[in-house]
Amino acid sequence: MYKGELYAYNQILCRTRETYFSEIIGSCSSNSRVLFTTVNRLTNPPTQLPIELVCTPKCNEFALFFNDKVQGIKKAFNSTTHITIQRPPTHSKLSHFVPVTDQTVQETITRLNSSTCCLDVLSTRFLKSVLNSVLPSITQIVNMSLQSGIFPEALKTEVIKPLLKKSGLDPTVLNNYRPISNLPFLGKVLEKVVYQQLTDFLLLNNSFDVFQSGFRPHHSTETALIKVTNDIRLNTDDGKVSVLILLDLSAAFDTVDHGILLHRLQDWVGISGSALIWLKSYLEDRKCFVEIGSCVSDYMALTCGVPQGSILGPLLFNLYMLPLGQLIRSNNISYHNYADDTQIYVSLTTGENRPVDSLSHCLQQISAWMQNNFLQLNSNKTEVIIFGPQKQRESVSSYLHSLSLKPSNQVRNLGVIMDSDLNFNSHIKSVTSAAFYHLKNISKIKNIISK
Repeated sequence: MYKGELYAYNQILCRTRETYFSEIIGSCSSNSRVLFTTVNRLTNPPTQLPIELVCTPKCNEFALFFNDKVQGIKKAFNSTTHITIQRPPTHSKLSHFVPVTDQTVQETITRLNSSTCCLDVLSTRFLKSVLNSVLPSITQIVNMSLQSGIFPEALKTEVIKPLLKKSGLDPTVLNNYRPISNLPFLGKVLEKVVYQQLTDFLLLNNSFDVFQSGFRPHHSTETALIKVTNDIRLNTDDGKVSVLILLDLSAAFDTVDHGILLHRLQDWVGISGSALIWLKSYLEDRKCFVEIGSCVSDYMALTCGVPQGSILGPLLFNLYMLPLGQLIRSNNISYHNYADDTQIYVSLTTGENRPVDSLSHCLQQISAWMQNNFLQLNSNKTEVIIFGPQKQRESVSSYLHSLSLKPSNQVRNLGVIMDSDLNFNSHIKSVTSAAFYHLKNISKIKNIISK
């Protein structure tokens, strides 16, 4: 009898699990992000941290490690080269943020992901279920913040969880972890309201860098790659060689200087008054702690950087980088950015070295500008590649070597493998291999999803 009941119980459990995941997968067939997250959770369960790391001393060790890494980068800057960049005129000003209605706040909360931070008084799912009861109070908090120019101190704390960069890495080595931040949900609501008003102002006044594809409406890595690839193909059709340099930055979002950012928002974007005061309050006096299991570290002050895991952070970083595009354009160099990934490139004919000289000079200016703005250009990971006919590539390659620029035959650009012939054979092989790997993984869960 016991075995029969146990068998029946297991059968019900399997059917219930199958129904649960099948309904999730079926309902999100048009939402690739949710679909991928669900399948990935089934095929690749999250790696559990070793039990010896779940203690307060280890949390403090992680907190110091993450903080020292950023401070070490900032202390290494000692550039004395001043780069003058002509600032475009700002004709419009954003002096204040406009109070919002209950409807706007409700739509904002509904659209945000239901992620919950341990600092939230109520879980996000529960908050959404009782939203009609608490909506007027939330709207009042949002509007008081906008009108006073103060971002609530209680919403400035980040919860950091260490995540192993890759499975298979030694879990006892701190350098093998990256910090994953989580923020209070109400703070994200407030950020989203400001983000929408700030984005509307930027779009209305064409304040975005036209060649910045990161974290912008209707832009993505695809727009960045299509623009650069199309330019290179057109140059090749004209019988020219193209030289592409991919710049790599280390912890760029973490080393942003608050004073420089606020200056940029005021002088380059046109933000003033209580709007600028609010953004200053949002950036300053932030703190964080590391959480592993039920253990937490001491609080650490965050004196630089834009908040990781935030809604406003990527947008503010884009505005921080505005002068870079102006600098590159002043050297008559083509470029395209995706957040902190910068592609600069030139085309040239056989025997013509001036464009490469300009590219090298521009690279020196970029390095100096990065130093002045507390951004670490990682020369070891900066890559160079030449496109065009083989014989012409060899000639240009020799000249690049004389300028201490060492080209590669193949680079990875925003997730796409590009080779000197631009035939994408290596990328196709990589994607095919990854597809077979995922198909194999999906086959592992065929027993827990319906046909």
